[in-house]
Amino acid sequence: MRAILDVILIALDLYVWVVIISAIFSWLYAFNIVNSNNQFVGMIGQALYNLTEPVLRPIRRVLPNMGGLDLSPIVLLLGIFLIQRIIVLYIYPQVF
Repeated sequence: MRAILDVILIALDLYVWVVIISAIFSWLYAFNIVNSNNQFVGMIGQALYNLTEPVLRPIRRVLPNMGGLDLSPIVLLLGIFLIQRIIVLYIYPQVF
């Protein structure tokens, strides 16, 4: 059972990095730092979008409109950190 919890924690850690990279990529794309006409950049952007959008979309529906400021990645990261802490502090010690 601990092995399954370890895999879940590793997957959550990886997804945290995907969300952070997606947020940084969206800033680079919005400020025209990366070439939007480049096919490789488009593939990376589409992959990051496909990985994060299914989780961020329901959060965006619940959050109030903040103009151009998107707080959904921060809410998602806080939720992931909460799940990780619950697993480490409450579930992991009980599985022995």
